Amino acid sequence: MMRKSRVGYFLCMAAMGMGVVNPASVKSAGPASSTVAVVLPAGGEAHDSWWKHAVLYEIYPRSFQDSNGDGIGDINGITSRLDYLKDLGIDAIWITPMYPSPGVDYGYDIADYTAIDPEYGTMADFDHMVAEAKARGIRVIMDYVINHTSDQNAWFKESRASRDNPKRDWYIWRDGKVGPDGKMGPPNNWQSWFGHSAWTWDEGTKQYYYHYFYVQQPDLNWHNPEVRKAMYGVLQFWMQHGVAGFRIDAVSRLFEDPEMRDDPYQPGFNAYGDRNIQHKYTDDLPEVHDVLREVRSVVDAFPGDPVLVTEADEPNVAELTKMYGVDGKNDEVQLPMDFQIADVNELSAVKFRKLFNEVEANTAHGQPEYFFSNHDQRRQWDRYGDGVHNDQIAKLMAALELTTRGTPQMYYGEEIGMRTTDPARIEDVHDPIGKLGWPKEKGRDGERTPMQWDTGVHAGFTTGGTPWLPIPPSAKTYNVQAESQDADSIYSTYKRLLALRRSEPALRDGSYEAVDETNEHVFSYLRKSGSETVVVALNMSGQARTVSFKAVGAKADVLYRSPLGKGGTVLETVSLGHVELAPFGFVVARVK
Repeated sequence: MMRKSRVGYFLCMAAMGMGVVNPASVKSAGPASSTVAVVLPAGGEAHDSWWKHAVLYEIYPRSFQDSNGDGIGDINGITSRLDYLKDLGIDAIWITPMYPSPGVDYGYDIADYTAIDPEYGTMADFDHMVAEAKARGIRVIMDYVINHTSDQNAWFKESRASRDNPKRDWYIWRDGKVGPDGKMGPPNNWQSWFGHSAWTWDEGTKQYYYHYFYVQQPDLNWHNPEVRKAMYGVLQFWMQHGVAGFRIDAVSRLFEDPEMRDDPYQPGFNAYGDRNIQHKYTDDLPEVHDVLREVRSVVDAFPGDPVLVTEADEPNVAELTKMYGVDGKNDEVQLPMDFQIADVNELSAVKFRKLFNEVEANTAHGQPEYFFSNHDQRRQWDRYGDGVHNDQIAKLMAALELTTRGTPQMYYGEEIGMRTTDPARIEDVHDPIGKLGWPKEKGRDGERTPMQWDTGVHAGFTTGGTPWLPIPPSAKTYNVQAESQDADSIYSTYKRLLALRRSEPALRDGSYEAVDETNEHVFSYLRKSGSETVVVALNMSGQARTVSFKAVGAKADVLYRSPLGKGGTVLETVSLGHVELAPFGFVVARVK
């Protein structure tokens, strides 16, 4: 289907009977029958942009807290830990998919977008969790898997039933192509992110279907207005259940080249034995921004200033900036996740300073969104640690994440220094990519192990016999119970920094300005709000350093110094002309 302008698209939808309505009047029906609301909120409504100064916390529900002893985390388990999250200082939780799913990709292969997987509980459990979170000032963000469904989804079952099925065009089907060897093969050389061809032959209808990810995750055809209608109905359904927004999965992969051109090959081979390829014709096509504007319009029709967060692993800040809205319109996503900063993967004051400055200067003037670990990424303790000073480096990374200007996103267990614990044998692997790519690719089980709450059996995660993934040996030392009793632990550092974000206006929502910009070892910046200035200095080297901020002021009261040292948390006043930093240490200080 030819691209339409945004106005033309909505006119087309209206002509199909998808009229503009008040969200409150929409029935809680399944997505295929939901009416799409595309109106903006009524004028004059005040918005506090809560997400600008919030701290987000990602929960992998299988691994957070098991409430019924079956070894799998669940919704009631999350509810039971809301007081912990409130006490820690969390404003919103992003929960990875809890929808009914065959579990090939642990929830990212969705069989039903408007239900709860019985493994995690019921819709009543979900509604109760949302209400309890709201009572504690915590918002709930759902994962919106926009690119693909499960092959067990009713939509795909219909689509593959026959070539003339009404839902055939809901997915991407193509005839094969005769190759140089004279044999019929896939339509082109496009590859799955998880290895081998992105095309799978369907014997029943004698065509190939396209899947950017696993074979069991066929891509939706976003050129089809009926697909958009159904998927926007999904947004409405969950907004009516009280969610505060969505994290949009794999958004850059929504569209493919209509000419089906081969992607260019690159040197070398990947962990699956395939030739390396540039995803030139399957990533970041311009139509993605049309969909993001439409998604924004749907959620903006609801009260509460709902937020959109995108998995936007863009190649540079210029491309990331487009996610806010093309041409600076800021009508797409409020918080595109910044993978550039997440993936520096070395302690480098020079590299971090460069990237933070670039994001701060983004032409959309958009709010940055920072993180260092998630469910697809090895934990930061392992990627940034040197093997000797890992605990101190974990605290340093906490300061980098929580004192810069932007919306920080934490990953469960980050606050206690949980480490990546890979399976030792292929027999122990759950994640399919670990089975496909072993031993070069061990999968993502290592960053998804159960939360480590205490020193008891199974680290307090479950009362059952066998957790779905093993409890790491490190849980005996790195757990909430033990670390909460140590004023200089990783947990105590996170908690104190989170409290500072709330108490200090400059850290909560002040401006950002890099200082001492020629320093190769120490990354320093100012946060300013009104008459208050806070200086942050992060020593990213293994040697003690001394820095000077004479141009900023004469003296400052230290709000937090790491490591704590003999003075503990007692107020310390320092000369800004001579600020001492321990190896991998940091100082946060309010200028007098």
